[in-house]
Amino acid sequence: MNTSILLLILALIGIASYLLGSRRAVALAGGRPSSMHSRAGYHGSYVLIWAIIPSALILGLWLVISPLIVTSSVRSGFPDEIKAQSEAQQSLSYGMVGSIARGLSLLTPDEFKQAKADPAAVRPLLGAKGVAIAGDPQPYMIEAAETLNALTTASRIGMILVVFGAAIGGAVYALRGIAPRFRARNTVEKVILGALVLASSIAILTTVGIVLSMLSEAIQFFNMVPAHEFFFGTVWDPRFAAAGSTDSSGQFGLIPLLAGTLYIGFVAMVVAVPVGLFSAIYMAEYATPRFRSVVKPLLEVLAGIPTIVYGFFALTTVGPFLRDISAQINGLATGDYSNFIQAQSVITAGFVMGIMLIPYVSSLSDDIITAVPGAMRDGSLGLGATRSETIKKVILPAALPGIVGAILMTGSRAIGETMIVVLAAGVAARLQLNPFEPMTTVTVKIVSQLTGDLEFTSPQTLVAFALGITLFAITLCLNIYALYIVRKYREQYE
Repeated sequence: MNTSILLLILALIGIASYLLGSRRAVALAGGRPSSMHSRAGYHGSYVLIWAIIPSALILGLWLVISPLIVTSSVRSGFPDEIKAQSEAQQSLSYGMVGSIARGLSLLTPDEFKQAKADPAAVRPLLGAKGVAIAGDPQPYMIEAAETLNALTTASRIGMILVVFGAAIGGAVYALRGIAPRFRARNTVEKVILGALVLASSIAILTTVGIVLSMLSEAIQFFNMVPAHEFFFGTVWDPRFAAAGSTDSSGQFGLIPLLAGTLYIGFVAMVVAVPVGLFSAIYMAEYATPRFRSVVKPLLEVLAGIPTIVYGFFALTTVGPFLRDISAQINGLATGDYSNFIQAQSVITAGFVMGIMLIPYVSSLSDDIITAVPGAMRDGSLGLGATRSETIKKVILPAALPGIVGAILMTGSRAIGETMIVVLAAGVAARLQLNPFEPMTTVTVKIVSQLTGDLEFTSPQTLVAFALGITLFAITLCLNIYALYIVRKYREQYE
């Protein structure tokens, strides 16, 4: 019985527990619901909670802990010469044992006897069953595979018995506890409150886990490379070392990457914010309902296009177009038809990224502007203000905190973009102010430093975590500053 079927059966037990608990509460009420402290639905929910939550917790813990115990037991049976090998080699051997174990479960009894008697026959037998093995299995691997299958089967049977026993036992315990004055509603609401707190804590715990994982690796990087060389360096030239080497030769200057990130993001915001905000104002305040119902969905389609498609568009259309236009302008002005805008450049990436970000600004700002109470519009127009004056003096100040939040989210999206930059701005880490030349961003270098079969022991790979935690800190500071600005304007408006 696999886990999906087990969960389905638990769900059915939960439904049955709810029905039994509700019916028992109705029976105890004797036609007088007022005699019960809680409604029948709460009593049913109470029984369901006792049937599902303990058994689900046991199932989750079993699925996490049991494989660890089984793996440890199987590896403890390896020969001494295998145990003396490195951890990577032992893991490789255990992986092969796992493949053999999956294959043995597919063999017939006669084939199983043949495989056990002749290890050389295991590989062709398993190959015929569609199970590929990297090398020739050793005799100890056959025994370890048998042990693995036996322990896995025993663990699965034990898990099923314990989980079903906990579900049925919890339901019986809860049913026996139902009484006219039993406070089932209080118990159910406490459980729901705990579930809400747990759900709201997941995002916080996930963020903390991400930060701690990046911070631990970043600290290891800064033990190899001085922090001042990273934060104030103006040259990016990591020069990959051999696998397993801790050679820190190379230059890990952050400044070129940070400058490229902010430069390309700034160009994208210059394109996205005015267009998106003006389109939101038009659709919210000037457009007819019919025009708005057609144009807004079409504009939001831009948000659903994959970023790699935007990258292709920049690489094959926008970049060559700007390059050819610059050549024509230069030719008309000087007679030299050489282009001064590169196909891969800051302006190409920023322009295409700005197009991608328009629906973020437009859709969010439109929702915020339309949420402003209509009484404020009517009051302003009633006092003699024009529609444009109403928008500038009343609507936009009222919607300013939300618009700032929309722009902030758009800026975070621009800072974290990768694919458009790779295809439209290149991967060259350069420190320059010319928007017609290529640059790159922090996210692009994070990807490039973590691409390939690498070990996280050299600064050439650990620098990706230093870049990640730096980008996280910058985004956090921008969020805090944006909250300060929002509160300041809100106080002035109020």
